[in-house]
Amino acid sequence: MDVALAGGPLGATALEEFLGVTLDALAAGAKERGGPIPAGDPRELGARWRAELGDLLPETGSEPETVLAQLVGQLAAGAADPADPACAAHLHCPPLAVAVAADTAVAAVNPSLDSWDQAPLASVLETELVLALARLVGFGPGAGGVITAGGTESNLMGLLLARDHVLAERYGVQAARAGVPAAAAGRLRILCSAVAHFSIARSAGFLGLGEDAVVPVAVDHAHRMIPAALAEELAGIRARHEVPVAIVATAGTTDLGGIDPIREVAAIARKHRAWFHVDAAYGGGALFSARLAHLLDGLDLADSVGLDLHKFGWQPVAAGAFLTRQRTAFAPLDRTVAYLNSTDDENAGYTSRLGSSLRTTRRADAVKIAVTLRSLGKAGLGELVDRCHDLAVHAAEIIRAQPRLELRADPVLSTVVFRYLPAEDGDVCAVNARLRRALLASGLGVIGRTTMTDPSGREAVYLKLTMLNPTTTPRDVDALLNRILAHGEAAEVSP
Repeated sequence: MDVALAGGPLGATALEEFLGVTLDALAAGAKERGGPIPAGDPRELGARWRAELGDLLPETGSEPETVLAQLVGQLAAGAADPADPACAAHLHCPPLAVAVAADTAVAAVNPSLDSWDQAPLASVLETELVLALARLVGFGPGAGGVITAGGTESNLMGLLLARDHVLAERYGVQAARAGVPAAAAGRLRILCSAVAHFSIARSAGFLGLGEDAVVPVAVDHAHRMIPAALAEELAGIRARHEVPVAIVATAGTTDLGGIDPIREVAAIARKHRAWFHVDAAYGGGALFSARLAHLLDGLDLADSVGLDLHKFGWQPVAAGAFLTRQRTAFAPLDRTVAYLNSTDDENAGYTSRLGSSLRTTRRADAVKIAVTLRSLGKAGLGELVDRCHDLAVHAAEIIRAQPRLELRADPVLSTVVFRYLPAEDGDVCAVNARLRRALLASGLGVIGRTTMTDPSGREAVYLKLTMLNPTTTPRDVDALLNRILAHGEAAEVSP
């Protein structure tokens, strides 16, 4: 069998042909789907797709064009399409075409950022990109950073560096090599808001501190950490002779988009000698917006920050960034491996990115981000952020004016949380859950679901719109809300 490689001049003709087949199959699959998500019961859809996929590892292969057309077509037909205005459930953006094109080029060249000789230009590009993002955050020239898979990886890195920094400072121990000393075992604490991302607790478990080491701090009605409550929790930690390893502020909670008072939290963290990490995976995109950037006041005071450009940034996943105020903070990750980054090679200028990441083989995701930033600029991305914010404000106004819908809170960024109110007394939570599933099954809309306290203080099911499509119009939002109302009425009478 002849083999055509993607990279290099010999593969150019085959790649061009395959890209043509891919685009045709994407269009055909989207036409077959016909809406934001395939209609039908998920169990029936799964059974049908398994039958259509067939044997994925046959003894002998088939014509690549035929296989490509079939599987890409199935992918598109069975996708939740974030470019559809009625697909508004999650922090799942429609990627910019220019970023997708850049991502395709990266796939073809296939650089790996664990050593210079696998990614010469890409190694330099990523270094320069993270410095540009660090300047956006407000960090100085001594900053460091790395492109990550997303907020979860960035949060894990922030807490890892926090653990090692505090243990080195207070116990004189290099935890990455020696582990947590007995004197500190069971005493290390991480503080974050009660609605912080679940990856904070999971990271504490991964790091051997245990999820119980995470201390949740009370939040206000807008899901912002209360500084007085943080100070009270820290006083209790001190009284119990425990050690605050890190304080994590959230800049953009997943549901309400709440942003903690970063400057106030930073001052408290400094007072207690705790590492200050900001999870800005969602809200970090506000830095592009002249209108919303003030919401992140104090971000430059953080020791580390996590951003996600596959949210406000419109990148294909994955496109996260982890940034530190001081690049020396990455010291716990430093490694010299003979076959990747020997010392004499490093000294000769063949510098690797191995010591900046938790991963070894690592894709050059920096390229698509750099292409996007250069193409749109800060102002262009800020305009897209503002469009999404405007859509959320518009949705909130319509919901507020509709007696059968109840708005949970005014939007901060681009999420809108609300619920449907049945005409008669009944199980409001069950009706909203059925409403969302019925909308999914119809293939006419993809909206989110979450749980939070209602006006009476009880835990309740709420619905959520996440506006991340800047090409969506107010009329599109109105149409989606009308579908929600219609499915809500049906859900009242449907078991």
